[in-house]
Amino acid sequence: MATTQTNQASNKKSGAQTSAAKKAISDETKTEALQVAKSTQKPGQTKEQTKLIAQGIEKGIAEYKKLQKGKARERDKARKQENRAKAREANIAEQDHSNIEDRAASPYLPWGLLTLSWIGFIAYIVFTQ
Repeated sequence: MATTQTNQASNKKSGAQTSAAKKAISDETKTEALQVAKSTQKPGQTKEQTKLIAQGIEKGIAEYKKLQKGKARERDKARKQENRAKAREANIAEQDHSNIEDRAASPYLPWGLLTLSWIGFIAYIVFTQ
């Protein structure tokens, strides 16, 4: 009789803990877990045993969903970092192209000044004689 009282007391304590956990588990998960527990039910199994199995399945499903959310978050972070890196590379490439264009225009200036100076030198010689 003493053991049944301690079992009931421990069930009440665990019931308080599971009620907090049940709040975190959605109704969809509960029904899904109950369906799985009923589908795997053995012929001599009681309803309480089936409920316990369903609770275990609920916890497993909840844990799986948490892991999947974490993995999805990590994938999303990685995807965003890749997008940022690609944007940076594209930005750097655009800057390189603009620098190349600036450099392409600059060689005409020295050649133009050289040509102008030779024309001026030849004109000076021709007109001073």
